[in-house]
Amino acid sequence: MIKDIKRYFPILNQEVNGYPLVYLDSAATSQKPIQVIEAMKKYYEFDNSNVHRGVHTLGNRATDAYEGAREKVRNFINAKSMKEIIFTRGTTTSLNTVASGYGRQNLKEGDEIVISIMEHHANLIPWQQLAKEKGAILNYIEPEADGTLSLEKVRATITPNTKIVSIAMASNVMGTINPIKEITKIAHENGAIMVVDAAQGAPHLKIDVQDLDCDFLAFSGHKMCGPTGIGVLYGKQTLLENMEPVEFGGEMIDFVGLHDSTWKELPWKFEGGTPIIASAVGLGAAIDFLNEIGLENIEAHEHKLAAYALDQLETIDGLTIYGPRDANKRCGLVTFNLDDVHPHDVATVLDMNGIAIRAGHHCAQPLMKWLKVTATARASFYMYNDEADIDALVTGLRSAKEYFNDVF
Repeated sequence: MIKDIKRYFPILNQEVNGYPLVYLDSAATSQKPIQVIEAMKKYYEFDNSNVHRGVHTLGNRATDAYEGAREKVRNFINAKSMKEIIFTRGTTTSLNTVASGYGRQNLKEGDEIVISIMEHHANLIPWQQLAKEKGAILNYIEPEADGTLSLEKVRATITPNTKIVSIAMASNVMGTINPIKEITKIAHENGAIMVVDAAQGAPHLKIDVQDLDCDFLAFSGHKMCGPTGIGVLYGKQTLLENMEPVEFGGEMIDFVGLHDSTWKELPWKFEGGTPIIASAVGLGAAIDFLNEIGLENIEAHEHKLAAYALDQLETIDGLTIYGPRDANKRCGLVTFNLDDVHPHDVATVLDMNGIAIRAGHHCAQPLMKWLKVTATARASFYMYNDEADIDALVTGLRSAKEYFNDVF
């Protein structure tokens, strides 16, 4: 199945530094199938126009394509209405919109915000800055030793003073899949809203926002086979209706006077300026592609790869793995360090062999501090990876270890 899928990704059919490319950095950004590339090419060749405003044929075609993509997103996460789907630049913009819109309107001094130590900076700094501005208190849930979140600690941290809880569906460092539905229930029992960072969830796990009952959910197109520059903010309709926009002008206005203005209805109220039309079309094509393969199949494939990677990596002396050892508790990524070799050096040697991984703090510096490291190496998998890619990684890591042992 995977070999058949790989042929849809033209970028993977190349050599890097004289070796066949092994791309193990999909948690940073996924590669794009030909279906997405062709959908965007077709849009620019035949339909390109601004949306909603024109009465000419191209304008109508572009509008249909853009709003059609919104309906695909709605169906993809099982939202009740297209009014609940806001197109943004990405997860970071979506989370900032909630912090700046909902947070500023609803938080007061002494209120509490709860996040976890494993959050990406995009789901940490907006809340940190909001807490400073409002005199609110930012509380953290500390992970267990294996990198998972315990519901006991969640219950102990979320209190009746908590107004906002914001948690990643899956950690971009440890791969941990968090119990979002259960955390949402605890948040609601305490009168708080639940925000979900699904950047590492949407590409790999089937999402049903009605089943989760979360209040807001954010994700990015580029991590799920779509183009860069497009993301989604889902919000419950009543919450979005009561939120003020954070960007003004262009698409989102209804009536503009000299001293006051009114806004369009949802979802356009939050989409100031010319929308990200072509990228929305690309995201729609990516969703079609993912639906055709099936999120359940992708998840099962990644659990299998993660289990294989954990088993193989554990055979390398001096290699430390971070996060859950149970592959079913993590999405398709493994973060590790080699003793006495800096992660950037590991990544550089692997690149010499055509293997692309990520090295650094992964935009999660508080988690790095908690792990007692400054940086880690991360290999992340997607539907187009297979066991042979992991074998190449393990061989490359053994070579890197030998290289640095010889040098030093």
